[in-house]
Amino acid sequence: MKTYHAKPSEVHKKWLLIDAEGLILGRLAAIVATILRGKHKPMYTQHIDTGDNIIIINAEKVKLTGRKLEQKTYPWYSGYTSGLKDRPAKRIMLGEFPQRIIEEAVKRMMPKDSPLARAQFSKLKVYKGPSHPHEAQTPEVLDIASRNPKNKR
Repeated sequence: MKTYHAKPSEVHKKWLLIDAEGLILGRLAAIVATILRGKHKPMYTQHIDTGDNIIIINAEKVKLTGRKLEQKTYPWYSGYTSGLKDRPAKRIMLGEFPQRIIEEAVKRMMPKDSPLARAQFSKLKVYKGPSHPHEAQTPEVLDIASRNPKNKR
């Protein structure tokens, strides 16, 4: 038996649409990271981008379990000496860009910084509300909530 290695010309990428309303953040991020990397396909090859494009809508309606909404913080560094700051998840969710919570969760589940990881992550499109500008790609709806009853709250 020979080991199969996918070639970039053999990869067919689909567009998938996920409605994040009521979904648990960590479970959603784990599934999305798997699809972005292409690990759900039998032709998965580690050094080739075999993943699909994903559109996530209703990012502000994603759920966090337990007391994570109040306790979880997202750090960033301002660039100055002792400039480490953090924001609670609740402030981000109620702010102007709640889609950043989903993007950050998925990014942390992807391989660490490399050209391939950046290319795979760039196929993720997250939108705050129910509308998106990708209707021309005719995305097929992926129902994550029906896969496991624990995925939805």
